Amino acid sequence: MNRNKTILKLAIIGANESITMLINKAKCLGYETHVFAWACGDPGEKVADFFYPISISDKEAILEKCKEIGVCGVCSITSDFAAPIVAYVARNLNLPGNPEITDIVARNKYEMRKAFREYGGIYCPSFVEACDSQPIDGLKNLSYPVIVKPTDRWSSKGVTRVDSLDDLSPAIQIACKESLNGKAIIEGFMDGPEYSAECIVYHSKVNILAYTQKITTGFPHYIEKGHKQPSDLTDVQKTIVSRVIERAIKALGITDSAAHVEFRVLDNNEIGIIEIGARMGGDCIGTDLTPISTGMDYIKMVIDVACGNEPDFSVESEPKSVQINYIISEDDIQYYKTIENDRIVRKSVFNSDFDVQVTDSSNRHGYYIYIPCI
Repeated sequence: MNRNKTILKLAIIGANESITMLINKAKCLGYETHVFAWACGDPGEKVADFFYPISISDKEAILEKCKEIGVCGVCSITSDFAAPIVAYVARNLNLPGNPEITDIVARNKYEMRKAFREYGGIYCPSFVEACDSQPIDGLKNLSYPVIVKPTDRWSSKGVTRVDSLDDLSPAIQIACKESLNGKAIIEGFMDGPEYSAECIVYHSKVNILAYTQKITTGFPHYIEKGHKQPSDLTDVQKTIVSRVIERAIKALGITDSAAHVEFRVLDNNEIGIIEIGARMGGDCIGTDLTPISTGMDYIKMVIDVACGNEPDFSVESEPKSVQINYIISEDDIQYYKTIENDRIVRKSVFNSDFDVQVTDSSNRHGYYIYIPCI
């Protein structure tokens, strides 16, 4: 046994089910895993080599513990809430991570729109910030339809399409109630098919790994019903989209992390960026779909970038078409039963209480990932 071998210690923020995939990958790569999250019985608490019951909102306590441990990198994968904590701790340890401006503009949709507009060369719908206590008299000149959503929440929480002034005030109230800072953004409605892109950014170079085609419930809340890779974007469209994505990521200052870019291809052929997270896509897009559809190890890339190593884009397995479907209604259960078992990659435990209305991505009734028939 080589007693002089250096132990590489990786700090991981969060401990939920998806984080266990990050923990297990890090352990396979030879890292000692140090996991930080509030203690609530999440699976990552048991999988980690070392678990610290520190709220991920307590960035100073996490920083001090990481100094004591001597970590070589700090990372998470799908959480918007964790992303700025990761960046803060990394910056203060002189480890790779995103700059402070990214913590602001990649977490607040209003600040994000301002950053896109100021950077230039990125299509932006009209937008305005609002709060529940603000009279709507000054909003009478809006062109409808508009989308109203919290400035700082994700997973379709509090999102409503509004088609007239009469419905604007209730939508603002819903969005502000869901918002952490009590504010909403009202922006011009962008019409067209919805997609997302999975990216890895290393030393400010943007690498697009995969495009995801999104299936939503449509009007009025646009809850995501499913995702599939590869998308139906043409090569010409991908060339155009990639240029816009690179500008948008640079506008947010993202330099060293994954990036999840949601966008629409508009009827006028503009590319409308919906929002960008400085992390890989949730809803199993980053952890499951992208590795299957590309054959590349996306989670390893996140770890590599966090530790200052150039990401490896080797194709390790045969790329396959893959799709995730979410259970919204009983009809979705019936469709699931038509899928052959050997095509199921994995599935969650389904909640069959359909009396509970699905209002956003957080209370869907389950999901399954499968390989579609060609």
